Amino acid sequence: MILSLNHTAVTEFILQGFSEHPEYHIFLFCCFLSLYCVALTGNVLIIVAISFSPGLHTPMYFFLFNLATMDIICTSAIMPKTLEGLMIEKSSISFGGCMAQLYFLTWALSSELLLLTVMAYDRYAAICHPLHYNTMMNKAFCSVLAAGVWVICAFNSSIHTGLTVRLNFCGPNVITHFFCEIPPLLRLSCSSTYVNNVMTTLADAFYDGFDFLMIIVSYGFIISSILKMRSSKGKQKAFSTCSSHLIVVCMYYTAVFYAYISPMSGYSAEKSKLVGVLYTMVSPTLNPLIYTLRNKEVKAALRKVFLFFRN
Repeated sequence: MILSLNHTAVTEFILQGFSEHPEYHIFLFCCFLSLYCVALTGNVLIIVAISFSPGLHTPMYFFLFNLATMDIICTSAIMPKTLEGLMIEKSSISFGGCMAQLYFLTWALSSELLLLTVMAYDRYAAICHPLHYNTMMNKAFCSVLAAGVWVICAFNSSIHTGLTVRLNFCGPNVITHFFCEIPPLLRLSCSSTYVNNVMTTLADAFYDGFDFLMIIVSYGFIISSILKMRSSKGKQKAFSTCSSHLIVVCMYYTAVFYAYISPMSGYSAEKSKLVGVLYTMVSPTLNPLIYTLRNKEVKAALRKVFLFFRN
């Protein structure tokens, strides 16, 4: 720490992590390392399978490629430091490192939520307008949607990170979490966080409210179209094309709502850590499994990839 204007300015933070349960550190380290390895392996395999399989060069798999990339960024932003914290008694992170972690994590998480909305629209176009699907979801439009997700969410992350950087942190410097996140950081600030809270509320309203509403509307039209189908086989096929996405949506939004919809006054470190594990470790691990185990085309592409590397 350095002395500035009669205040002690924080130059590094201490990540509390799971220090309140030291007896579980070895167990948690093994679990988190396993989750990280599975998440990296699964998402990399999806990226490779989609990249080298012409049959998967469709809008649905193009967006899945982006989701897998975001999952890698999300889990890689926090896992190395989390694993380090479980192996040493006191885990510290520099102010700059904390802001970098906050930026990439916020970027990845917001991108995933927005991409899930785009993927819901893709399923709406495929099921409700099958004859016009190729026109509605042409390559140029899909590229614009994906680029829009990355750019909008990078801008959103820049705003939140910039607003956090401008705050004064005078001590204490212990973050009651295992990674740098907005709520626990705001609680450590010794300057006004009014603007930060307003921007966080607006972001929550957009990503948790508007995005979720758009997904609900899309699936309302999808379900209506499926129910109108006369063939039971057609209904089953239509539902199978969106079931994996629906499972991922439910998983993400359950965790996000639980973590962020509650007011700041009701912030709970234990609850935040639990939910943090869900959307930064468990979700990136389960996403590739959900999309591969329920998708014959992806499994076939993965088999071809394995055969290629074996030969």
